[in-house]
Amino acid sequence: MKTIAGVAAGMLIGAAAVLAAQSAPKGGFIVQHDSEIAKNEPGTHNGGGQTVGYSFFDKTPGMKFVFRKRVFHPGSGVGHHVQNEDEVYYALSGSGVMTVDDKPIEMKAGTAVLTRPGSSHSLKQVGDEDLVVLIAYEIR
Repeated sequence: MKTIAGVAAGMLIGAAAVLAAQSAPKGGFIVQHDSEIAKNEPGTHNGGGQTVGYSFFDKTPGMKFVFRKRVFHPGSGVGHHVQNEDEVYYALSGSGVMTVDDKPIEMKAGTAVLTRPGSSHSLKQVGDEDLVVLIAYEIR
């Protein structure tokens, strides 16, 4: 009899756990598309030229980092500035030259650059094709 009671109690506890898990709120998600958020903007930090910026999730409360895509049209760029937080640039297509602490780095598809606080950098699109990069950094 004790075995039957133990099995029944275990089944009840298991069923309660399943119900609790099913009703617990999930973290949720947000989907955004380029076409919804694209903004024509001048090159950042007085970099010159024209770009298209895509600031994903920038109006989301509680976001702790910036995730951005930027398309640099021919001749545009990011002006020279000092970095205050870790920032990652990742090239998706096109070509450019990023200068970090006076060292030129070729940016082409598949190149990732991490700039650290206290470093300085700029980025210039080169060639006939747009330079497309993803940029991510922590919000302080």
